This record gives sequence, structure tokens and C-alpha cells, in this order.
Amino acid sequence: MPILNAQLIFNNMNVSAQVGDIIYYTPTAPQGGFTQGALVNTVMLGPILSITLLGNGTTSIIVEYDDSISSLPGQGDFISFAKDKRVNTSSLLGYYAQVRFFNDSTGKVELYSIGSEVSESSK
Repeated sequence: MPILNAQLIFNNMNVSAQVGDIIYYTPTAPQGGFTQGALVNTVMLGPILSITLLGNGTTSIIVEYDDSISSLPGQGDFISFAKDKRVNTSSLLGYYAQVRFFNDSTGKVELYSIGSEVSESSK
């Protein structure tokens, strides 16, 4: 039941991945000329401990995993990640917000819409 660290190297890494996100993988198999994976076979690997940009345009991530629960993904497996919902929310918190819009265009432009959401949380 040891907790191990694994290094995964990617040629194209999603820029929104960050330390603390959870890595999942789905084993794949060729079917009908396509590489396919079933959602029911998706395995949680573990949290990202570090992300390093390598000099050759690739990205290295270190993932912590329990080798008694899951194994490492194989070549060609689908890799995905999920964010911690307690930390990464889609709304702003606080009593005050300020927004500035800048337009660097030299031609005529239009701003179609601006929206906001306000909910009273305390009195």
C-alpha cells in the first residue's frame, strides 16, 4: 500500500491544469478503426503534485498515486483531470468588484453584452 509518485510527460497539456487537480485515465482499445475507451473503466490516479515545462516543448507532471488501488496509465490511454470544487468556483466572493474593459482594436467594434450575478449572503 505505498504511496508513489509517477511522472507523466505530455506533448500537449491543457493550460488550465494546476497543482491539486485530480488525474484520471481511461484504458483504450482499438475498435472499428478507432481508439475507444468506456467511461465505466475510468480510474482515478491521484492529485497533481507539480507541473514542469520542459525545454523541448513538453510538459512533465508529477502525480501521487496508491499502487495498491490503481496502476499507471498505458501508452495511448485517455488522460483527464478534475478540479477541486471547493477551491475552483465560478463566481466571485466578496463585497466589492471592479472590472475594466480595454479595446486595442483600431477598427469599429461593438460590445454585445455584459452580465453579472449578485446574491446577498449576509446582512
